[in-house]
Amino acid sequence: MPVMANEPIILNVYDMYWINEFTSTLGIGVFHSGIEIYGREFAYGGHPYPFSGIFEITPGDATELGETFKFKEAIVLGSTDFTEEDVERIVEEMGKEYKGNAYHLMHKNCNHFSSALSEILCGREIPRWVNRLAYFSSCVPFLQSCLPKEWLTPAALQSSVSQELHGGGDLEEAEDAAATASLASMTPCSPSSSSSPSSLPRQSRHQPRR
Repeated sequence: MPVMANEPIILNVYDMYWINEFTSTLGIGVFHSGIEIYGREFAYGGHPYPFSGIFEITPGDATELGETFKFKEAIVLGSTDFTEEDVERIVEEMGKEYKGNAYHLMHKNCNHFSSALSEILCGREIPRWVNRLAYFSSCVPFLQSCLPKEWLTPAALQSSVSQELHGGGDLEEAEDAAATASLASMTPCSPSSSSSPSSLPRQSRHQPRR
């Protein structure tokens, strides 16, 4: 009889420490999060192109995200019987929904992704306080434009997007789609629809997930 996996699901939360000096007076914090499993951490960020915004970093390593990030805490959400191969397939499938150009501060941000992945893996959402900014931002429409670009597109994702564009031969197509999306909306990370370029072999830990 095969032995079932019982792998812990960990939510890694990162503090946007410099901007929290201002937002903490409003009773909210600005946090990034990712899901750690099998020694890998999956997270989601925004970029202007019609392919996956899911990326992978070394678990808990805020330096891979950028200078504005600081590791805050790890929260054990539960455990799963999914194998590592199962998780890779799940993340790849989620990349069809969590495209870079579908990122939205209120409706589809990194914490929404973490919660969705956690629900699939162990049936539990992330704590609501982690994503409080999304609810608050609906009351302050200009808040997204005040946030640093690095929060919307962490450094690790910027690196993987560059690899994807220059390694796959789809740079012109992706840039055309991005230009169309920017003309269609005044918000920098509004959803738009487009087909995904063909899959590419994974080149590094920061390669975007399809």
